[in-house]
Parts: sequence; structure tokens; C-alpha cells
Amino acid sequence: MIYSPIQSEDEAFMRLALAEARYAELAGEVPVGAVLVYDQKVIAQAYNCPISTLDPTAHAEVVALRRASQRLHNYRLPGTSMYVTLEPCAMCTSALIHARIARIVYATADPRTGACGSVLNLAQHTAFNHQLAVCGGILADEAKQQLQTFFKSKR
Repeated sequence: MIYSPIQSEDEAFMRLALAEARYAELAGEVPVGAVLVYDQKVIAQAYNCPISTLDPTAHAEVVALRRASQRLHNYRLPGTSMYVTLEPCAMCTSALIHARIARIVYATADPRTGACGSVLNLAQHTAFNHQLAVCGGILADEAKQQLQTFFKSKR
């Protein structure tokens, strides 16, 4: 199930995630950014960096989870919301589930590897003992344009 956004709050945090995605693009990485929020406060932000770190798990969501866990001294992050510019893949969605994130808000869907409803819906799979509330489409056009421009420049 896809939940309705808290429009102005969601857009403000997604704009921060889009700014993170711009940092990724400047570094030559796929422009995906993530922001983790608790109680309307940013507790971590990150961008994709698997190329520069030589780490295939260094997706924006995973890096943000690592930073938040270190900051809060806990690998469980209940009550938090993850804002990300691209629908999370299976790896990232699984990490979000394990961290007990409450809500995932993404900008644009990923029709190739999206695991929050586009290709798979791991976020709400009933076999897991935790499900994520999902809201997609916040500032989707901006995020999609950013990704398309990046990939056009690579071809």
C-alpha cells in the first residue's frame, strides 16, 4: 500500500535528498541521495558512492543508515523516515527493514530494480516481521530528470 504524503514536509526533506544526489553526480557517481529523519530532524544524509569507495553496498540509503546508527549508537532506527531520490533496490530495502525504519519516501520509481512496489514489494512483504510505509512520487520529475541527464552524458 502506498500512503499519502505529508506534502510540504516530504517535499522539504526530498529537496535535501536531491541536493545529496547532486554531490554524487559531481563525484561521478549515479545521482542518488538519501536523508534520514527522526522527529522532523535530519539525523543523517548521504549520496551514492560505490565507485569512489570501491564498495558495492555504498548506496545512499545504506551510507545514511550507517551514519545514523553510529550517531545514535543503535542499529535499530524505529520511528525514522528515509527520503531517497530513487526507489530503493532489494539490498537497500532489506537494510531499511532490518533497521526498522518506519517509512520510506522516494521520488522516482525504479522500473528495473525497485523493491518498494515497482519490480518487487519487499517493503511490505508479509513474510518479514517488519513492514515499511511507502510513499512514492515526491518531486519525481526533478529526480527523474537528474538521472536521465546523468545517464545521457555517459552514453
